[in-house]
Amino acid sequence: MTRSLFVAAMFGVALLAGCSGQSNTASALPFPPVPPPMQEAIPKPPVTGEQLLWQPGHWNWNGNGYVWQPGEYVPAAGHGNLFQTGYWEQTATGWRWVPAHWTS
Repeated sequence: MTRSLFVAAMFGVALLAGCSGQSNTASALPFPPVPPPMQEAIPKPPVTGEQLLWQPGHWNWNGNGYVWQPGEYVPAAGHGNLFQTGYWEQTATGWRWVPAHWTS
């Protein structure tokens, strides 16, 4: 009786070890990778009295998948000098999508 209980316990441990390996792989990639940027032609800027910056197109996460946000001219005032595309960031509570933004 003790031997069969030991064998059953070892079998259960082996099964759980196999399951936990699959779960670690799944938690390492909880989302699909961000697609490469789409090629887009940069049009001439509109004629305006304010200085404009070209904000390149980028992928945004809408909760179900990535959606392409086309590039556009935006007012230069209030923006940093470097555009950071969106990316996934791992936090203590899980993964968080950081949308594309200007950095200072």
